Amino acid sequence: MHLIRSGSTPSVGGPSDWFTGRVRIDPMFNAPEPARVGCGLVTFEPGARSAWHTHPLGQILVITQGVGWTQCEGESIVEIKAGDVIWCPPGHRHWHGATPTTSVSHIAIQEYLDGRAVDWLDKVTDEEYLVGPC
Repeated sequence: MHLIRSGSTPSVGGPSDWFTGRVRIDPMFNAPEPARVGCGLVTFEPGARSAWHTHPLGQILVITQGVGWTQCEGESIVEIKAGDVIWCPPGHRHWHGATPTTSVSHIAIQEYLDGRAVDWLDKVTDEEYLVGPC
């Protein structure tokens, strides 16, 4: 068994190529091979969001606090809140983040395939984002 102590891994800012606004990533773990799962706590400040992206083996999001939004390509924006769990299937184009007025945090769990867990695409524009939930 390998214990990873809380606070033993430094927080990092979400790269501006992948996120709009202030985002903090707290890496939690990346399991050693042959396992291929990784996990992190991601916090979005009001107005912050990810770029559109996909995951080669899918992703689980566990919303831990706050209220945010998520959207799958071709669908309406949906409100997400603490206690919600989301499964994004492999290759499914989506984004997630905070609302304009509230922060949100989630634990992101995904598997690596050939060394990658995510494929980053174009940024969510303000016009796309500000539509809000229907």
